[in-house]
Amino acid sequence: MKLASIETRQPHLVQALQTLAQDQGGEAAQTLLHELAGITVLVARKFTNDRTADGLLEAFYLTTGCVSLGISLANIPDSDESRLAFLLHHGAEQVFQIGFRHIKELASLPCYTMVADFDNDPYIQQRNIKALFSELCRADPNSAWTGDDNYRNELRARRENQNTVECAKWLRKNHYAGAIKDTDLDANAVIAIAIIFAILGDGRIVARTGQKEIEHLIRSARETQPDIEAGWRELLKKVPPEYQPVLSSQMDEYRNTIIRKILSKIKIKTVITEIQDCYAGTEQDVDYD
Repeated sequence: MKLASIETRQPHLVQALQTLAQDQGGEAAQTLLHELAGITVLVARKFTNDRTADGLLEAFYLTTGCVSLGISLANIPDSDESRLAFLLHHGAEQVFQIGFRHIKELASLPCYTMVADFDNDPYIQQRNIKALFSELCRADPNSAWTGDDNYRNELRARRENQNTVECAKWLRKNHYAGAIKDTDLDANAVIAIAIIFAILGDGRIVARTGQKEIEHLIRSARETQPDIEAGWRELLKKVPPEYQPVLSSQMDEYRNTIIRKILSKIKIKTVITEIQDCYAGTEQDVDYD
């Protein structure tokens, strides 16, 4: 049996410094080390503790990872020589700022598909930046480094969340009864409601609902047995192209789950409860029990 290979690598900053020590050293090395020491002190003052050895060590790890992230995301050839040339050309401080700017941009994207008004609070935003910085930029020079891979995975997930949120906002704006302007948003719930109600094929975009509407939906669907796929195609035609994949993926999931239950002989009250508890989330109006 062939074992899978496991690739390990040091932080890019460490690789660049090792190349510098071998090929050049001297004044260039001293300049870089001086810059890195200054950055480490500033990181300790702002993020860890500049009065303790543990605080300075943690700041050193964060500095190493953030500079390494800046190098990794610079779109340069994958070689130690290229990384060193980039570092020497721009200087450690600027490369650190490049890495930190990526962290700030990442923090501006939603980590969940639920959006609340307090997300815009400056204190919350700074706390999120600090948490991401500590999570993604901590790099022990003596350990394997995956900070850039972790960053890319997180960026991919947050971009998907952002697209989901924007899709839900569009659906809210085009709600058949008028735009919904609440600041709090449960994006997955909005999308679920829109997809579920689209099976009736009546042309409405439904972004918020209540128990009465859900009950009416189930009774109508069971009486008329609508063309589900036609209703969904109609919804997709109305939605901007960039949001269609978000809806399509959920349609594929719901086709043989909740939609089948809506059209089945399961008690209406049971199906209503499942829609309310598992799909509608906070995007439902309270009318009656």
